[in-house]
Amino acid sequence: MSKRASGDPAPSELQVVRGEMQPWTDHTTARPALAALLTDVVPANRRTLILGPHAPQQIESVLAHSADVTILVRSVADAQQLGEDFGPCLQVIAGALDGLQGEPYDVIIATDGLDRVLGYDSADLSWTERLAALSHLAAPDAVVVLAVENEFSLLNLLDSRPADERHGDDEWRPLHDDPTRPVSVDQLKAALPWRAEVYADFASRTFIRADVAAASRPGELPTRLAVAALESDDAPLLSPAAEGVDSAARAGLLGSIPTGWLAIAGAGATHDVYAQTAQAVLTADQNLTGWDTTSTIGPAAAPSSAPDGPLSFDPSVVPTTVPSGVSVETVLFRLAAAEDVPAFRKLAADLGEWVTDSRVIVRWDDIVFDGESFAYGVSPWVAQERVEKDDLLAAAWVRFHDRLLGQHRRHPWPPWMLGDDLVSAWLGMSGIEPPEQLQATSPDTVAATAQQVARGKDLAAALDVVLETRAGTVDVRTTLAAAEEAQQELFELKGHVYGLERTLGFRNKAMKTRENRIRELRGQLQKLTTAHDRIRGSRTYAVSRVIFHAAQVRKPKTVARKLARRIRKR
Repeated sequence: MSKRASGDPAPSELQVVRGEMQPWTDHTTARPALAALLTDVVPANRRTLILGPHAPQQIESVLAHSADVTILVRSVADAQQLGEDFGPCLQVIAGALDGLQGEPYDVIIATDGLDRVLGYDSADLSWTERLAALSHLAAPDAVVVLAVENEFSLLNLLDSRPADERHGDDEWRPLHDDPTRPVSVDQLKAALPWRAEVYADFASRTFIRADVAAASRPGELPTRLAVAALESDDAPLLSPAAEGVDSAARAGLLGSIPTGWLAIAGAGATHDVYAQTAQAVLTADQNLTGWDTTSTIGPAAAPSSAPDGPLSFDPSVVPTTVPSGVSVETVLFRLAAAEDVPAFRKLAADLGEWVTDSRVIVRWDDIVFDGESFAYGVSPWVAQERVEKDDLLAAAWVRFHDRLLGQHRRHPWPPWMLGDDLVSAWLGMSGIEPPEQLQATSPDTVAATAQQVARGKDLAAALDVVLETRAGTVDVRTTLAAAEEAQQELFELKGHVYGLERTLGFRNKAMKTRENRIRELRGQLQKLTTAHDRIRGSRTYAVSRVIFHAAQVRKPKTVARKLARRIRKR
């Protein structure tokens, strides 16, 4: 069921109950994975109530199953807009939860939770009291879908903002610090008056069945999808979320740290995992050997926000069966932390033999390793044309390099080797011949290693764009580490400057000493020159020169006879 188009019947009359708010608006965001889950959960042709603000995608998912749908929102402006968008297909009521009276509903959808269901003049109801009010509106065998925000979520614990600055002025949330709100799966199940199946909600992008999440370990498919969902959130964090997710998964607590939970009561069987992947929604069900996966593209999926570029979305490359195992990236991280370079080199060599020319972009965080063989994961991103093996490996190692350093993980390689040189070394481990080192002919000459990984860098950057990797938001720990590194570098530079100043001072003193010595020598030379000129101009010097020349004559008698002849002739 789509929105009302021009020419459709006029919207139904807006109903107003106690607790409406005006002027006010509650913002919503599209959640394709949640819309796909509702498509599987909502039964057909049942009297349905949508409680609280919901995005059009979620409303359309409900309308596709039932013609008798009512939505309750506290904002009059939002109610009027919904009436215009959906027309008579949707009965819109403006008001608060405690002001709604009527016959019980067969289906109640409250995927926005119970935070934004009361108005200005409503009673100050706790979460438990709001749940009781909701249960009064549900039939005995009703299907109820209820979301709960997790105050113990990893993103909430790592959020660098003060608690009073985490919600904007447009989100009136009076339930902060409510002691009756459940903060675990067990507390949520105990608080509900119905027997419910609980899904862990990771940033509204990935929904994982709670028991499946609890059994997932680092590097496995549910954990990888949870990490990808949390890394796409733009909240400023104290430290990278990936490390916390891996630690929680290792302790079996992945289902305890999501941003929220989704409780489903009275519904039939659903998939184990719902995950948003660009234009599609990935669903996965666990089997004895791995996962059965399906990628669905439809109106419930959000259009891709990625600009046209070198990569495209192709769900057909996602295998229908993904084996169980951990990601190659997880194994590489462990080997790097243990400084087991021989095992790291062997795994890199095996990867080099496994990768071939293909359109599918290779990512070590999505390649599954079961201890003996490799298999593609659920990444649907492909290049426009076939990419050579060398460039695919370069892109994979460049991405691994960025994630290794970006998450501040331990590794055995020295600082002066980081960057293109380290990526080139990993490529050499994978069987790619190192580039020939040529002598630079100008300052602008590009290094051979940079030329080798240039194409891989472009592919890795394009992959970061389509994956919505947070490039502009830096966590506090990274900032502190960068500041400490800059401080250390500044200290070293200060020492270097001091050494240069000291050296220049010594050289300056030596130059002054030499200058004084040169001046002394010039003065002595000037005195000697003056004395020399005075001696050469004296009569004594002239007589001595005559005597000197006369002394040079070898046969003085012969010279005397010649002089006598000349005198006689005259």
